[in-house]
Amino acid sequence: QVQLVESGGGLVQPGGSLRVSCVASGFTFSSYAMNWYRQAPGKERELVAAISGDGDFAKYLDSVKDRFTISRDNAKNTVYLEMNSLKAADTAVYYCNAVYCVNYKCEPSRGDYWGQGTQVTVSS
Repeated sequence: QVQLVESGGGLVQPGGSLRVSCVASGFTFSSYAMNWYRQAPGKERELVAAISGDGDFAKYLDSVKDRFTISRDNAKNTVYLEMNSLKAADTAVYYCNAVYCVNYKCEPSRGDYWGQGTQVTVSS
């Protein structure tokens, strides 16, 4: 049974930091690129950060570059999103997503899983 379980969300003041985690089970974690998406009220879901299965490549939404860092620990089947210098605009539900990839080519039809989301609220 495939599961992605996020944790670590909460309320933080502007300029603060937060780390969200996602623990995966039920599939071969290292064969999947891991993504963090977010969705704010009234807005479409957007890709915030992505990391390759081996952890060698990462990419970020322009608005979070130099503030957010995605990382993974394949031994623990866990992906992290470290968020610094948080802004009110970062308030959203953050979702963990796993997509099957081979040689850096992703094939969602072979595996595309989502977590339930964790709320991040940035407010004073």
